Amino acid sequence: MNDNAIEKAWFAGGCFWCMQPPFDNTVGVVKTTVGYMGGHLSNPTYQEVCSDKTGHVEAIEVAFDPAIVRYEQLLAIFWSNIDPFDEGGSFADRGEHYHTIIFYGDESQRRAAEKSKAEIEIRFLGKPVATRLVPAKPFYTAEDYHQDYYQKNTVHYNLYKHASGRVSKLKEIWEK
Repeated sequence: MNDNAIEKAWFAGGCFWCMQPPFDNTVGVVKTTVGYMGGHLSNPTYQEVCSDKTGHVEAIEVAFDPAIVRYEQLLAIFWSNIDPFDEGGSFADRGEHYHTIIFYGDESQRRAAEKSKAEIEIRFLGKPVATRLVPAKPFYTAEDYHQDYYQKNTVHYNLYKHASGRVSKLKEIWEK
């Protein structure tokens, strides 16, 4: 693998703990990092982001090798792990910092994201998609205890994932 060929993608899909496993389990993804993106404060803390006063959302940065996995495949993973129609947050998690957003890094990513969003709207017969498409802003890495949370705290993570309604809602949306 050529490190110069590594690209990055950024997604906000609600709780960042739940967005890491699908991308980590994807061939061609080199690394994932959870953090904060989209706001106006430099180096925000988890507590500051949760206040909904910084403009940040919980997000994931995905470093990937485009020779192995295409950006469009990452978009498909993103969509299949969110409720694209929820305007108030994600599943049981409410508030601005849980909104769903695709942060695009360049024109190619923007076009691919727009196309994928349009395809979701067509698939769901014009139902409006709440997920926004936004130019990438600085990404701030979350605190260490949030990184790979699903591996460090497996029992709590699995309880949270199910109790939040994520698992059942994803089945309801995507297994139609």
